Amino acid sequence: MIGEITKNNKMEPEELLNEDRNDGQPKGQSPLISLEKDLKFFNESIREVALEIIMEGFSEYPIFVAHQHQINLGELILDRHDLNTEWSIHASTMEEFIEKGVIKEILKERFINSYKNPNEYMCVFVVVPEGANFVYFPYAK
Repeated sequence: MIGEITKNNKMEPEELLNEDRNDGQPKGQSPLISLEKDLKFFNESIREVALEIIMEGFSEYPIFVAHQHQINLGELILDRHDLNTEWSIHASTMEEFIEKGVIKEILKERFINSYKNPNEYMCVFVVVPEGANFVYFPYAK
C-alpha cells in the first residue's frame, strides 16, 4: 500500500471511471476533472517547488502527490482544507519513492527514461482509493 491512506472520502470505481451505473441517473463528474482544475490553480506554486527541489540539489526528479485523504509520502505543500480546493498536494522526489518502495529499484531507469521535462510538466502521483498512478500535467504557459 502507498503510505497510510484513510478512507474518509470513499470514491466508487464508477465515479473514478465516470461510468454509467445503469440506474438511469446521468453520469457523475470524474474526480479527475476537479484534479485538473486544482492543478491549474496550483500551477505556479508547484512549478516553484519543482524548480527549488532541482536547484537545491534534492533531486532531478520532483514528484507531486495529489490526494483527497491522509497520506504519508512527501511533504504537504498545498492543503485542500486551507485552500478550499478538492485536492491536497505533497512534494516528494523519485528518491523517496524508491526508498519507500513505491518505485522498485529495478524500475528506476524506466522511470527516469519516461520522466518528462520538469520545466514543462509536473509529475503528479494521483492517489485514489482504488489505487494510484503517475500523470504528467503541463504547466500553463
